[in-house]
Amino acid sequence: MAPITDLVALAMRPLFEPIAGRLRFFGGETPPGVDALNAVLERLAKPPQAASGAPVRFVLPAGNSGGYEERVYAKGEVETRPDNWHDFFNALAWMAYPRTKRILNGRHHAALQAPRAAGSAARGTVRDAVTQFDECGIVVASAAPALVDLIRAHEWKELFWMHRAQLARGMRFFVFGHATWDQLRAPFVGLTAKAVFLDVEAAWLARPVERQVADVDARLAEIFLRPDAYAQPRDFQPLPLLGIPGVVAESEAPSYYDDVRQFRPKKRGPAEAGPAMESEV
Repeated sequence: MAPITDLVALAMRPLFEPIAGRLRFFGGETPPGVDALNAVLERLAKPPQAASGAPVRFVLPAGNSGGYEERVYAKGEVETRPDNWHDFFNALAWMAYPRTKRILNGRHHAALQAPRAAGSAARGTVRDAVTQFDECGIVVASAAPALVDLIRAHEWKELFWMHRAQLARGMRFFVFGHATWDQLRAPFVGLTAKAVFLDVEAAWLARPVERQVADVDARLAEIFLRPDAYAQPRDFQPLPLLGIPGVVAESEAPSYYDDVRQFRPKKRGPAEAGPAMESEV
C-alpha cells in the first residue's frame, strides 16, 4: 500500500482527528515548509514553548547545533527537515499538544543531566520512555472501565468485535506520537502504539474534538510532571492500532481478529502491574 500523501484525505481518516483541522488548512500533497509552519504559530493565542520557556520555532537542521532535545530546550528550535512527513507530524503535535510536548522536553533535559554530570552517555529508562510516547504514544479516553480491562488483558477480539457498539459509545482514541501518524499513512500488520489511559465521564465523550484534545493535553501534562509517572517503557500499555474499528477495512470481518501476528494474547506468567487509570479532575 502506497502512503497517503493527500493532506485533506488524511484529515478524513480515523486517528487523525487531533490534527485534522491543520491538515485541511495546509492541504496539498507535500508537507509545508518551516516558514508556513511558523506562520501558523504566530497566529496562535498561546504559541507553544520549550521547557525553558523559549518560544518554539521550526528550523532547518544544522550540523553543529548539538543534541536535538537540548536545542529545543535551550532555544526553542525544533529541527524540521524539508518534505519530511515525520517532522511535519511532529510540528503538528506541538500545535495540538503544546503543554505535554513542553513537559516531555523538560523530562528529556532533566534525564540528560545526571548521566552527563557523571560522564556517562547512557540514555536511561526515563528518556527511553519519553521517546517512545513522543514517537508512538496514544491516549485512550474511556468512560467504560470494563473496556479498559479488556485492553489490559489483551482480549482484542472481545474488545474490538464483540463489544464494538459499546466501544463506539464509551471510548475515544487520541494519537499523540508523530511517528504513529506517519506510519498510519500506510498501515502495516503489527502497527502498535504505547497507550496511556484517561478516565472520563460519558458527557466528556460528546464534547467537540477540539475541546477533548485540549483537555487531553492539559491532563497529560499533569501526569508527566510527576517524576514517577511512566518512567520506563514497560509502563505503557501496547495497543494494536489496526484493531480499532474503521482504521482498516479488514476489521469489518470477525475472522480478522484471529490473526495473532498483531492480536497477540497476553503472556502467561507472574502477575504484571498495569498502568494506572488517570482519573478525570
